[in-house]
Amino acid sequence: MKLLTVNVGRPKAVEYSDAPGGLTGIDKRPADGPVRVADPGPKGAGGSGITGDSVCDLRHHGGNDQAVYAFAREDLDFWERELDRPLPNGVFGENLTTSGVDITGARIGERWRIGPDVVLETTSGRIPCRTFQEWLGERGWIKRFTGQAVTGAYLRVITPGEIRAGDPIEIVHRPAHEVTVSLAFRAVTTERNLLPRLLAAGEALHSEKLRKAREYVERYGQGV
Repeated sequence: MKLLTVNVGRPKAVEYSDAPGGLTGIDKRPADGPVRVADPGPKGAGGSGITGDSVCDLRHHGGNDQAVYAFAREDLDFWERELDRPLPNGVFGENLTTSGVDITGARIGERWRIGPDVVLETTSGRIPCRTFQEWLGERGWIKRFTGQAVTGAYLRVITPGEIRAGDPIEIVHRPAHEVTVSLAFRAVTTERNLLPRLLAAGEALHSEKLRKAREYVERYGQGV
């Protein structure tokens, strides 16, 4: 398992962004050399955990629970075949393009060491938005991406440091529960009856998703 590229995006004005100034940083390109990774701070104030990467809409992106976004090269290859077009590393707005990592099947709270120092922890899957759809120029993309439930993963920074293309990735902790990135995504999008199952992931789960799971259980109970 390894890191293929570290991708960063610069602010770019577009017609389809709801961010202030119509800016987006979704157009991410592989960086040369090492890149610093650190906790960016709480959502709404902190942006990306990747130095040099721009988060333009702090209402929906960035912050501790979404400090870094990773997507598997294998899943990009799947979408290349489905869309019949080339998809270079970073095109989905991911900070990390990986090889050999089962991101969809990763458990919430799973920790990865990248390179000698950096440790990241999975928190949730990525919810597709209008900016993502318009950036790709694929009609019906939000529905299609959601239906596939291969979302990549948001990660929080446990141990800061530097990473670079080619660094090895090692899973250093895998929780005992069965709450995967894919299951958590489906629970908050298309299969809300799964929300009670997310509680098994505890505080490792993205705080907003954990709140939704708790509210669901309070209102409807544990379900079946």
